[in-house]
Amino acid sequence: MADTALSCPNNKENPTAAKNGPVLGGSPNAEAVTDPKVYDTALTKKITRKLDIALLPLLGIMYLLAFLDRTNIATAKLNGFEADLAMPSNGYNTALWVFYLPFVVLEVPCNLFLSWGMVRPSLWLGGIVFVLGIASTCQGLTRSPGGLYACRALMGVVEAGVQPGAALLMGQYYRRSEFAPRFSFFICCALLGNTFSAFLAYAIGNMDGVHGLEGWRWIFILEGVVTGCFGAVLAMFTPDWPEKAHFLDPHERESFLNRLKIERGQEKSNMQNVEWIKCILNWKTWAVTFIYFCSDMSAASTVSFSPTILSQLGYTGNRANVMLIPIYLVGAFIMVASGWIAGRLNNRSIVIAFGAAISIVGWSIQRAQVQPAGVRYFGLYMIYWGANIQMPNCVAWFHSNVIGRPENAVGMAIIAGFGNACNFVSSNVFITSEAPRYPTAFSVGLAIQSVGLISCIALTTFLHVLNTRTGTKTYYL
Repeated sequence: MADTALSCPNNKENPTAAKNGPVLGGSPNAEAVTDPKVYDTALTKKITRKLDIALLPLLGIMYLLAFLDRTNIATAKLNGFEADLAMPSNGYNTALWVFYLPFVVLEVPCNLFLSWGMVRPSLWLGGIVFVLGIASTCQGLTRSPGGLYACRALMGVVEAGVQPGAALLMGQYYRRSEFAPRFSFFICCALLGNTFSAFLAYAIGNMDGVHGLEGWRWIFILEGVVTGCFGAVLAMFTPDWPEKAHFLDPHERESFLNRLKIERGQEKSNMQNVEWIKCILNWKTWAVTFIYFCSDMSAASTVSFSPTILSQLGYTGNRANVMLIPIYLVGAFIMVASGWIAGRLNNRSIVIAFGAAISIVGWSIQRAQVQPAGVRYFGLYMIYWGANIQMPNCVAWFHSNVIGRPENAVGMAIIAGFGNACNFVSSNVFITSEAPRYPTAFSVGLAIQSVGLISCIALTTFLHVLNTRTGTKTYYL
């Protein structure tokens, strides 16, 4: 059997699939293939609309709030929490990496736990978001750096299941051609979270002194309370696995499940399926993860340190928060557009490479310390825009080439978890004593993104050669 990750495991077993490419992905049921309901275009569009309504708003808002809670520490920094908590000089960087340590390590176990059916997706996602809200709120109540670190660590533990869990659930409902633009929308919600973070920080920051609390405390408290309440909403309304799609009538559910069966074939979703082990051992999984890592380095650096960079360019306090809003808003539009374009082209790799090139230009502007300050401000745009083009398309590229719930669970968790390990780098290369030029940070960012572009081109070339040799579209580019 061929490799699990970035391949179609059943092409050798199914001559039809080998001839037509991996879109069938297995040995489909003969009745399902000939069932006219599967090819009813009007019915398919109706089902897809119902999927979008049932899944995207809930998962999108969930990720918006989770990302808001993860990153609002950057805007709270501008409101003086370091001085109020008597943080050491490296305390802010420490608060960043104590979140990402459990976040990176636990993503694969969390998604395996979910894929093995030990808990319903609705209860899983709702529960971890509820706890996330509590931990985020407690950040605003802590009185010491140690208390802040403890809250951040707990947030990392529970948020480890958010992005990969949502990606796994979406991957079970949508076909390959449908997944990329919708996952781009999902990730785009994180950008909107950044936008709201900057806007809310501006508004809530003016609550300084209300009930005797500093303004930065209200940022954590109010945003955390909203997240916790939404966790209860998720537990009640999030759809579970496709087999129990309650929002479809019996006729629609039959057609929907047959459609998935045709594309994926007969796939197992329990612990007896050991294909996920092959996914972990497959170097192509790690190649995509590394490309994601390089792109997320650009995104993480922008989110965590743009407020600091802007303040040193002369945009201080709440004005720096406001200056972030257009970066995130335009980035959200570009992310959705890139997912749509990749879907239309049926090619993720070329879009990823284009995004990497844009980020490289942005990093080069920062490294060269181009003046005036407005040029460096635009450089932040380019770094972030390029990252937003790459990240969702990396996940979609992997999903397009993988069959089976366990494999998707592990692969997406690896990408999200180890890809986010870039935050260990970004939180340590912005050295306080090097402000405002940050030569180490900008050199490292430029180098990592350049290697990411080279890796994308190399992997694309290799997969294209394999397709050419076999004469089949075994691998999606």
